[in-house]
Amino acid sequence: MVTRSIPSDVEIARNTALKPIVQVAERLGLPNDALELYGSYKAKVSLDALKGYDAKPDAKLILVSAINPTPAGEGKTTVSIGLCDAMNRLQKNACLCLREPSLGPCFGVKGGAAGGGYAQIAPMEDVNLHFNGDFHAVTSAHNLLAAMVDNSLHHGNALGLDPRRITWGRTLDVNERALRQIVLGLGGVANSIPRESSFIITAASEIMAILCLSDDLFDLRERLGNVVVGFNHSGAPVTANDLKARGAMTVLMKNAINPNLVQTLEGSPAFVHGGPFANIAHGCNSVVATKTALKFADYVITEAGFGADLGAEKFFDIKCRKTGLKPHLTVLVATVRALKFHGGAPKSELDVVNCNAVEKGLANLERHIANVRKYNIPTLVALNKFETDALEEIKLVQERCEKLGVPFACATHWKDGGQGAIELANKVVQTVEAHPESSFQPLYSDELSIKEKISTVAKEIYRADSVSYTTQAEKQIAQLNDLGCAKLPVCISKTQYSFSADPKLIGAPENFELNVREVRWSAGAGFLVVMTGDIIAAPGLPKVPAAEFIDINENGDVVGLF
Repeated sequence: MVTRSIPSDVEIARNTALKPIVQVAERLGLPNDALELYGSYKAKVSLDALKGYDAKPDAKLILVSAINPTPAGEGKTTVSIGLCDAMNRLQKNACLCLREPSLGPCFGVKGGAAGGGYAQIAPMEDVNLHFNGDFHAVTSAHNLLAAMVDNSLHHGNALGLDPRRITWGRTLDVNERALRQIVLGLGGVANSIPRESSFIITAASEIMAILCLSDDLFDLRERLGNVVVGFNHSGAPVTANDLKARGAMTVLMKNAINPNLVQTLEGSPAFVHGGPFANIAHGCNSVVATKTALKFADYVITEAGFGADLGAEKFFDIKCRKTGLKPHLTVLVATVRALKFHGGAPKSELDVVNCNAVEKGLANLERHIANVRKYNIPTLVALNKFETDALEEIKLVQERCEKLGVPFACATHWKDGGQGAIELANKVVQTVEAHPESSFQPLYSDELSIKEKISTVAKEIYRADSVSYTTQAEKQIAQLNDLGCAKLPVCISKTQYSFSADPKLIGAPENFELNVREVRWSAGAGFLVVMTGDIIAAPGLPKVPAAEFIDINENGDVVGLF
């Protein structure tokens, strides 16, 4: 058998002729005056120019999620891209909605994050590096507010901020563990008041969450003003409005709120906007991008970060709850390799045929299917097929899906582009047409208490049998109840590698205790961040970071990003 040699991701991207972005916009029916061009192949879409399109019916919304991620990789982004290309090959007028890559993972663990093989978004180097400045705008707005906090302290502290209870730190879009806990204001009176503070990565900033959940510029402005930076000596919250920072922060964000339009290698339109992580934030692309796509396409394919226990749960219980979005279908991505890992096979043996490990690992997939069904949404399993997958292993996955009454399709989009996802696209169309009206419902009611919401997610989605709280978390919940925050949804931050808060508990663990160590109020975003286990909001670089392999060659081309 002759095996076709696949070029590298960057070679594929550079050898693909892209369409001018104005042609991609025309394909969607976007008006010319809505485009703010960033060169020939990128544009921002002005929300002001889209007013008047509200009467158009919404497209069918499809969420792509996955089983718990493993070192083998699941290819959720490539499946999303391949599915969109396949839908357009079927003349279904599909549009893609993805998040922007963070520089943290790009230079840390995995390099680029714009898909791979023949399922990529482009221009991939631009998307991965400083894409239209959105991350920098978030970083600048966040740090401006932090500077105004310390400026207020320095100039007499008219707001009575308690330096010990300031909750707003700094942010940076780089993995930097040395900045997790810092001391500010050293060096004398001219350098403000010494105090402890911290850094988080930009993807975990509340400003990023606000960008992704705002309906327009003035909703963004309102939310920015509501950000709580700390508490005064009487225990009352102090906000960005109190610091008179809202206007300047909005100015820094005024272009960032407009969604970015690019394309896949096959010319399918792709909105790539916003980039919160799903293990330490809510993990979904922006509301404005999704709603814009829904008005100009017939099918909108979006993804949520990491496994369905994180990204999909937050997509449903935060993004959909707060925006009225009603998804029509969830595509759960799995690979034979990842199922073997969840079944106990070592990483070094994932290319070896092992039906026993696949059988055991299917418990993870089955758990995710059961969880998604709790939101009253049809589910379809997409097996991202690798060359090393054996037919008997694939058959085990297909038979389990058939037993569960879940549609199943293989996809080879990585090496075959949209053509490799035609089977998946046909199954998606059939499933959506069989359920033309969405019956989506969130997992829990707004009326539940904070602890009841946490417990519902922990027990229904993670399968914990109990939830424990540190003394700090107990005090924070009591304070949040006193401040009237009980009706807010919860954004639980935990490891992506397990249903539990322990990354070593792979597969489908149950009957464990979920420990909540801290509960933070994101007043502007409109949710409570629940920190569990050892999860942190400022990742560090690995021993051998991807940055070591990224460079410029003699032709001025970026190398090592993919």
